[in-house]
Amino acid sequence: MLTVDFSRFPLAPGDRVLDLGCGAGRHAFECYRRGAQVVALDQNGDEIREVAKWFAAMEEAGEAPAGASATAMEGDALNLPFPDDSFDVVIISEVMEHIPDDKGVLAEMVRVLRPGGRIAVTVPRYGPEKICWTLSDAYHEVEGGHIRIYRGDELLGKMREAGLEPYGTHHAHGLHSPYWWLKCAFGVDNDKALPVQAYHKLLVWDIMKKPLATRLAERALNPVIGKSFVVYATKPHLPETQAADATGVPAETAEPAAKPAPRARKAAKSSAKSSAGAAK
Repeated sequence: MLTVDFSRFPLAPGDRVLDLGCGAGRHAFECYRRGAQVVALDQNGDEIREVAKWFAAMEEAGEAPAGASATAMEGDALNLPFPDDSFDVVIISEVMEHIPDDKGVLAEMVRVLRPGGRIAVTVPRYGPEKICWTLSDAYHEVEGGHIRIYRGDELLGKMREAGLEPYGTHHAHGLHSPYWWLKCAFGVDNDKALPVQAYHKLLVWDIMKKPLATRLAERALNPVIGKSFVVYATKPHLPETQAADATGVPAETAEPAAKPAPRARKAAKSSAKSSAGAAK
């Protein structure tokens, strides 16, 4: 189940992709299938080991095209172990609502993203998430749980403040909001409640079979109760003046072109007069 829409966020074969806070690896797997050079990073070692196993299984099954690569590794989102401008694409899906220093995470993502590169950020949408918080404290008051609910304009503002230029947004998983409302109403750990079981079967059927009826229903529900808010942005190129000064010499302090010496100027004037006289 993908939250990022790759028809709006296309990948090219060979793109260097960081799936930050990859979790179970759903977006990393899709990028690998599309021919990218993928790094899936998460602080949860158990999940990273599972992702690595799936990468190996995909390679063995021939699910990724030639030239694609995939690496799973543990890491800290606030201290990424990569040089500046390492990636063409960064994806961070349903992660930032867990991290106290979300501005620090954005700064690290911008640092490792090359100028002109693209980023996809997804977080729980304000309205559906607010209902979950209202129905159940246990939904979010757990270790590693959600610590904030983003309003759309708040997330966009933080991304712009970090130096990104958002170019598109949408909502996703409209069918999933009612499921989580039921979970919160009957108890987030109570999977035996009949309404929860029935709705879960619907979601599994939708994911496995992708019937037209549920596809159309989700398309209609996404703008209204879509569970996730998705933002696509770019890291702008340096202005020409800054790019020219990437060597570290500020443009305003660069030495001007040397002026010709006085004798050279006089000689040039005399030569010009002689040439003009000869031409008459």
